[in-house]
Amino acid sequence: MPLVTNLASDVESGAELVTRASRGDEGAFEALYRQHVGRVYGLCLRMTGQAESAEDLTQDTFVSAWRSLPGYEGRSSFSTWLHRIAVNAVLARRRSPQGRNEISMTDDQGGQMDFEGEPAMDEATPIDIERAIAALPPGARDVVVLHGIYGYSHEEAAGMLGVAVGTCKAQLHRARHLMRARMGTENAT
Repeated sequence: MPLVTNLASDVESGAELVTRASRGDEGAFEALYRQHVGRVYGLCLRMTGQAESAEDLTQDTFVSAWRSLPGYEGRSSFSTWLHRIAVNAVLARRRSPQGRNEISMTDDQGGQMDFEGEPAMDEATPIDIERAIAALPPGARDVVVLHGIYGYSHEEAAGMLGVAVGTCKAQLHRARHLMRARMGTENAT
């Protein structure tokens, strides 16, 4: 029974943190930051494929959130609202002259990713799958990250990305096809 009580108080404290932070309480915002920074960074990393860019975009996301928090209306959960800010930050960076030069398909050492000889999908490790996601074209990668990893519906992902729901579904289909081909399972499924 204490677990249920703790979970209920955690939910209340999350809502309370948002309320306090929206009134300018920096300590409450810091607590929200600690709760959400890992998922925001993961989202940015998966969408960009670059750790340094993901760090910058995570910081940009929280700066924007702090500035926008007084206008947060609670129509969606705080985490969904925060993810929307992160997606917008990634897309804005991608559209900028700096961002167009930034998108790459390199590994941690800066070398081109090579998917030849990768294990088949059923033998794939999480790292192989992450590499396959990182190598997707940006639109397809975005949909895989939002829909496939973070669990947003096609409607939610399409709204975040500013595309039609049909485009979102088509990008997911394209992404799955490309990942199967890159991971050696073209004939699977």
